[in-house]
Amino acid sequence: MKIEGTVWKFGDNIDTDVIIPAPYLITTDMGELGRHCMEGVNATFAEKVRPGDIIVAGKNFGCGSSREHAPMAIKGAGISCVIAEGFARIFFRNAFNMGLPIFESSGVFKGIHAGDQVSVNQDTGKIMDHTNGKRFFANSIPPFMQELIEAGGLMSYVLKKRRG
Repeated sequence: MKIEGTVWKFGDNIDTDVIIPAPYLITTDMGELGRHCMEGVNATFAEKVRPGDIIVAGKNFGCGSSREHAPMAIKGAGISCVIAEGFARIFFRNAFNMGLPIFESSGVFKGIHAGDQVSVNQDTGKIMDHTNGKRFFANSIPPFMQELIEAGGLMSYVLKKRRG
């Protein structure tokens, strides 16, 4: 599967409190969470982001508290995937549990710029910046985790399996 979108760029150590501030943790509605996504670092992000856009970030993306609301807010904002130099381990797991594709790749933070047009091949991990012609590589998403993403997350996956 190929993901394509316009890049939004964030730095190192973007924590879950910045991704979705604590006052909005009273809901699990992805659309509502998406309206407040990244408020702490870019007040106009939720207004300007378009469905399919991609976040590119530095190291330790998703650090901080272990709230599932963070990947939910990112999905609710319309982001198709996150590419980062590195992810906090709990965010890594929560992202797949919520059905959000994420890719870890060195060099992306310096090599990809805000506004660039980027595509990601989930099967191969190939990341292509169509704006500047640069290529990057991430680990491909294993088949089981791709099933989680396609189902919309772990809960949807389990319910689908139960129904047969």
